[in-house]
Amino acid sequence: MLTVYKRFDHQLQIVTDSGPVPRSWIRMVNPTSEEISTVSTSTGVPEDLLRAALDSEERSRIEIEDNCLLVLTNFPVLRGPDMYDTLPLGIILTPDQVITVSLEETEILPGNIVGPGAPAYYNTGKRTRFLFQILYKTAKVYLRFIHQINRQTDEIERHLRKSMNNAEVFRLFDMEKGLTYFTVALRSNGLVLERLLRLRKNSALQHLLPQYEEDEDILEDAIIENRQALEMVQMYSDILSGMMDAFTSVISNNLNQVMKLLASVTILLSIPTMIASFWGMNVGVPFLDQQVGFWYVLLCSMSLTGVAGYVLWKKRMF
Repeated sequence: MLTVYKRFDHQLQIVTDSGPVPRSWIRMVNPTSEEISTVSTSTGVPEDLLRAALDSEERSRIEIEDNCLLVLTNFPVLRGPDMYDTLPLGIILTPDQVITVSLEETEILPGNIVGPGAPAYYNTGKRTRFLFQILYKTAKVYLRFIHQINRQTDEIERHLRKSMNNAEVFRLFDMEKGLTYFTVALRSNGLVLERLLRLRKNSALQHLLPQYEEDEDILEDAIIENRQALEMVQMYSDILSGMMDAFTSVISNNLNQVMKLLASVTILLSIPTMIASFWGMNVGVPFLDQQVGFWYVLLCSMSLTGVAGYVLWKKRMF
């Protein structure tokens, strides 16, 4: 999908012109080959830069060409109730446009932001500020997802305390995998932010990264938020890993307790069965001709079973 936006009179509007539109934002979501070719022809951006964000395995980086700057970052996505992932987002700055490329829709750059209600930072004329605001919002979304994972972890912990279920452990595993993806993405995003901070002082890039007031503050805020998100994701990842180990041990211990109980019950049931088998043989046995013989055998079985039960109880088999 290809959409072109431009800010007119403090309102973000969709542009339908077929030719290149200066001071515009070109938003590409899972674009077709024809759309990529069209944008490449109208803006002069190489197709390989436009396709960089279409590889789900791409890591964050910066590439500089003569007339464009590619900032490739990773944003978080929710795949299911407990499944988190990351996808690349390509932000390309040219002397006249901002181009964003992603495989999927993202709340960082939603499509329904036209009209007077559009956030102020969707200023297509101030490309550098637009870029830094995207990076800042990306870090904020990471923080929100991390807090969401923490709340889900607390909920799963309460469920596990009441009922040891493998499904809850699998949920923890999915969230731990998501935190691992977040850790890798936040680290690489942090390197991109640090490099952008250095590139801001490069006078040779002023045509691609023009300086506006407060831009550096926004970039520094994005760096701080990204660092905070990285610290939190590492902390929650350690907590989640320890929790999984603990609950796995608890489940294993509960299974051992059940097996011990079953073994004890089997031993106790085998004693009267064995005694009854001995007295049921077709040979002469004690008390064979006495009417109270049955009660003697029953008393003997109960006594031996009681002694065995006491011994097992002392050994904490129950």
